[in-house]
Amino acid sequence: MNATTTRGALLAALACVLVGGSFTANSVLGDYPYAGGQFLRYGLACLLLVPAAGKGAADRLRALTPRQWGRLALLAAVGMVGFNLAVIAAERTAEPAVPGVFVGCAPVAVAVLVPLLDGRRPQKAVLYGALLVAAGAFTVQGWGRADGTGIAFSVCALAGEVGFAVLAVPVLRPLGPRLLSATVCAVAALESAAVGLLVDGGAWLRRPDTVETAALLWQAVVVTVVGFVCWYMGMQRIGAERATLFSGLIPVAAACTAPLVGTGSYGLAQAAGSALVGLGVALGSGALRRARREPFTGRAFRGNGRPQSRGVRVPEKPE
Repeated sequence: MNATTTRGALLAALACVLVGGSFTANSVLGDYPYAGGQFLRYGLACLLLVPAAGKGAADRLRALTPRQWGRLALLAAVGMVGFNLAVIAAERTAEPAVPGVFVGCAPVAVAVLVPLLDGRRPQKAVLYGALLVAAGAFTVQGWGRADGTGIAFSVCALAGEVGFAVLAVPVLRPLGPRLLSATVCAVAALESAAVGLLVDGGAWLRRPDTVETAALLWQAVVVTVVGFVCWYMGMQRIGAERATLFSGLIPVAAACTAPLVGTGSYGLAQAAGSALVGLGVALGSGALRRARREPFTGRAFRGNGRPQSRGVRVPEKPE
């Protein structure tokens, strides 16, 4: 792995660990209105991200096509608001492990979908690594009781997790990680407010208590601002397929932090699952393969497959 790939992997790993910790924070927000909490979380995150969006942010937003704006709206609706709503709905009739297991399959879906949408074949190493990550996520969480409704909403949660990565690919390049994060947070806040007004009416937003305020601040500042920027920076460097491998760290982080608030335990199964996730991430990201020195060719290729003029040594091609 070169320096760029290593930084991308570390950024994606940090983002997923932070998201895993947010599941523990969710446990203290059970009585707070869902839409109101999402509105406060994403609204505050947007305000914090706007100053970091960089120069020319307004020009880059004006340059977006209606189709790209539609993709951003879908990304916020499916990968953020919809994902969180699906998890909450699934847990009403299913044990929390059930949606967790489905979400743990996201690396497999992304490892297949992204290459197919790009007109190429899935990479074997990434696909095998994704299967190991999914198996590790299952081992960490186990399988709980569920009915048909719980399973259906768990599938929706999986679709949201996949959409959060796949839908962002075409808009990441023109916006960049910071502006993309700020924009989708603004859109998600508006969508959350609309959902709250339609579903809960005037009760969609209330003043949070001290514990709820701390949990919402953690989700807004740490998970959303830091986590989203790190996630998209990592995805920019290593691609959606490899970045999504690190989502296997979400249940691992949740299992590690749950004992801190008394909502779970960390035992032998969690340790074995964590090891499987680590092995899958290492295999899929290329950390287990030695870089092979190739003859100097005078040309190298960017991530989009186009040659660049400066000559560098070409790293080992992925399988």
